[in-house]
Amino acid sequence: MDRNLTSNSLRHTFERRSFIIGAVQGGIGCLLAARMGYIAVAENEKYEMEAESNRVNLSLIPPRRGWILDRDGSPLASNRADFRVDIIPERLHDPERTVELLGELLDFTEVEKIDLLERVEDSRGFAAVPVASGLAFDKFAAVSVRLPELPGVVPQRGFSRFYPTGASVGHLIGYVGAPSREEYDLEPQPLLLTPGFKMGKDGLEQQFEQTLRGVPGARRVEVTASGRIVRDLETRDDVQGQAIRLTIDGPLQDYAARRIGLESGSVVVMDCRSGDLMCMASMPSFDPNSFSDGIGRLEYSMLSENDRVPLRNKVLQGLYPPGSTVKPTVGMALLGEGVDPDETVNCSGGLRVGNRVFRCWKRGGHGSTNLSKAIYQSCDVYFYAMAQRTGMWPIAEACKRYGMQQQFDLPVVSQFYGTVPDPDWKMEKYGREWQAFDTVNATIGQGYMLASPLQLAVMASRLATSEMVTPRLLLDNTTPRFEGMGVSDEYKRYIRQAMSDVVNGPGTAGRARLPVDDVFMAGKTGTAQVVGLNISDGKSGPWRYRDHGLFIFFAPFDNPRYAGAVVIEHGGGSGAAYPVARDVMTFLFDPQKGLEALHALEEQWGGTAQERLDRQYVQYASAAGVDLPPAPPPVTLARQVDAEARAAAAEPREADTDAFIPRGEANPRADEALT
Repeated sequence: MDRNLTSNSLRHTFERRSFIIGAVQGGIGCLLAARMGYIAVAENEKYEMEAESNRVNLSLIPPRRGWILDRDGSPLASNRADFRVDIIPERLHDPERTVELLGELLDFTEVEKIDLLERVEDSRGFAAVPVASGLAFDKFAAVSVRLPELPGVVPQRGFSRFYPTGASVGHLIGYVGAPSREEYDLEPQPLLLTPGFKMGKDGLEQQFEQTLRGVPGARRVEVTASGRIVRDLETRDDVQGQAIRLTIDGPLQDYAARRIGLESGSVVVMDCRSGDLMCMASMPSFDPNSFSDGIGRLEYSMLSENDRVPLRNKVLQGLYPPGSTVKPTVGMALLGEGVDPDETVNCSGGLRVGNRVFRCWKRGGHGSTNLSKAIYQSCDVYFYAMAQRTGMWPIAEACKRYGMQQQFDLPVVSQFYGTVPDPDWKMEKYGREWQAFDTVNATIGQGYMLASPLQLAVMASRLATSEMVTPRLLLDNTTPRFEGMGVSDEYKRYIRQAMSDVVNGPGTAGRARLPVDDVFMAGKTGTAQVVGLNISDGKSGPWRYRDHGLFIFFAPFDNPRYAGAVVIEHGGGSGAAYPVARDVMTFLFDPQKGLEALHALEEQWGGTAQERLDRQYVQYASAAGVDLPPAPPPVTLARQVDAEARAAAAEPREADTDAFIPRGEANPRADEALT
């Protein structure tokens, strides 16, 4: 034991240690007090905001898209009130349990549950995955009250895109869908992550995305710790996107799409005075309402496996040998080279060029044939002979001037140009000299020649008017003036009359005559061979081996107002195309007669295009072992732009009491159906 250790020394040691510990504790206390004071005073606003954010939820409200209107102001794409449910995958705790519970609440089938789970697993996590839209309020409410059990599930009331005539406008209008990761990377805005927001994915919806999108609104709500909404605090309304007005005639678009029927093809109709595209129908098509709601894997599989390619816009992306539809244009080239239209060629069924004989479609021959007869009887030998005299260059230049191999300034995603061959083109592409048979093939629209239905419609318009008619898709208040093509009135009338004789005279399309008094349609038939005669006769056998049927037209022939083209893929020849053109033009001049013909055909076919598409899906699903609910009833809004709306406008309110006095406009306006 240390003898120097005393009670005083112990007391001093204790006091020193106590002082040090107290000083340390006091220092810490001062620091804590200073920090608390700093937080409470200096950073009051910051933490007040964070506390408020825990209590208040701020979310964007997706803007309503602008409407897409037809030329008469009726909607081709609109919005309708919608109860919907979405999932944010990255917020899910247990995806399988969430999907199972949602399936129970929304009465999903097992296949629909599997489909939803696959879409959730395949998603990028940040973007909303649509679960269901167009829900009844009771199902929407059932999901809303179970939200504490469904983290990542977002029920909301808003607006969904609606296309009144469905498949009739699928390729033209396109559709909307949730933004992808790539789209967000290109445009990193919070709106693109907002549940329920849809952006244009194809067609005009994509081309006019910024115009149609609008400005989002915002909503502040008070929430509990579990996320349940207690009350609304403040809402700022969205601003709807701007509407765009098209040159398209809604009822005509619907009629043409339906009139194609069971075939695969396209119809284009233009106002050849203004260039307005009144109809751009491509069938078979898809229902854009399905895509906008989030198409299921089963329906997409049905569309993608269809050998008639319903996902391709045939008006812009279909390329076909124009066949004999090119002959009036070749005739214009011959006239431009000084060929006398009354000069004749003897057609005995073939023409020897060098050591080869090129056959006419009429093996017995047409006899003595001038240019007019060569057009309305579609004599191949006449064009073989005259083309050997002029060579290919004038013919190629004329085809290009009349619209082939042209890209038009239109607000579309893509358009194919086709081919007008010439000696330089062949040398550049194949490294081979141009041969006499190349001219022979091109002169009758075969060989390397390819054109789209839109280009054929432009060709018909320029033949009808002898002006450089240019197509347009957006309606404005201007009246375009087109450059003349340098064709004399004499030659213009000559070609018009020859094309009228195709339909109204001794030509190849007598069944295309319009059942409308004092209105005569001019046209030109075409058959595009797709395989050699050693494989198929072009009219029977496997569908893909049958010839394409084509028809270009304009009416009235002596004072053209409308022009267009019909292409029927593998229709077995031109006989499949010109009846469609006849009925479409009949509908323009006499809607009731046109609809009588259409309704009779649809009764044979088993309903409208949309009804057949719905039934096809049910059959496809049934074969896959899936039970589907029946298709929803048509929406009243569709009455404004479906084909029947045009006839309703034309029907008299009272019985006739005197002779009918026509008004200046032969085409009844769709908006009269609303009065």
